[in-house]
Amino acid sequence: MWSLVQYETPGLPGHRLGVLDKDTVRALPSDWPHDMLALLDSWHAWQDKLRSLEPVELDGVADARLVLPITHPRKVICAGANFYDHAAEMGTARPDPAESPFFFLKPPTTALTGPYDTVRVRDIEGAGLDWEIELAVVIADRCADLAVDEVDAHVAGYTVSNDLSARLRFPRPNAVLAPFAFDWLKHKAFDQSCPIGPGITPAWQVGDPGDLSLRLSVNGVVKQDSSTRDMVVDVRRLVSEVSHTLTLEPGDLILTGTPAGVGMPRKDFLHNGDVVEAEIEGLGRIINTLESA
Repeated sequence: MWSLVQYETPGLPGHRLGVLDKDTVRALPSDWPHDMLALLDSWHAWQDKLRSLEPVELDGVADARLVLPITHPRKVICAGANFYDHAAEMGTARPDPAESPFFFLKPPTTALTGPYDTVRVRDIEGAGLDWEIELAVVIADRCADLAVDEVDAHVAGYTVSNDLSARLRFPRPNAVLAPFAFDWLKHKAFDQSCPIGPGITPAWQVGDPGDLSLRLSVNGVVKQDSSTRDMVVDVRRLVSEVSHTLTLEPGDLILTGTPAGVGMPRKDFLHNGDVVEAEIEGLGRIINTLESA
């Protein structure tokens, strides 16, 4: 299984589009788009070439450094409380799968960061910084009002994400009204709050997104170990639900929720120097070191 990546090399400006085949970055032919969003903007036109791609026939790239697999997508949409065990550990009522899922947004140009980037968080020790491994869906084309059985035709692929959350910045105890009692901006939308990568694995290679293992560790200690089988609302329905509110566009990311094992229930938060590894079956692993900005 291979994925599409963006990479940089010493001495050359900007990034290039390539393929991550096992641990080797390989260059795509020069007549391919050099940017992931450009490829996604014409995703269906490239289908035949993508499906017939043989990574072993491509040249390896020496000293390649993987960067964000997609630069400046148009939207980053996140599902909340979408695993039963995570809802339970956070002390919420058991989610009803018949209800519409909850979504929020992250700013795509400042929240996203690369698969091996150092994540710098303002006053990290006072943030209550927590981890949330999530499967992220990458949209292939402009679409809206999708039925569940139409979703697959509009999904380009999947990637690994970590929805970092500043738990101690969430409550607003002096809010004037109940709807303003929680600060979603400070909690979820801060700079570098969403590492993703290492690449985008095309959907046809993944098969069933509802049966993938997820694992996250902090400093080598496993914190989350679960499967997308345990979602309240499955991937296809999440995409369908979003599409009835927002028109989806090429490159849009939809994060699908996190399982149990986050730090909040035990006040087990991230600190300066901690290393977080997040891995999803078949999609690869991202590794980020935390620093106080």
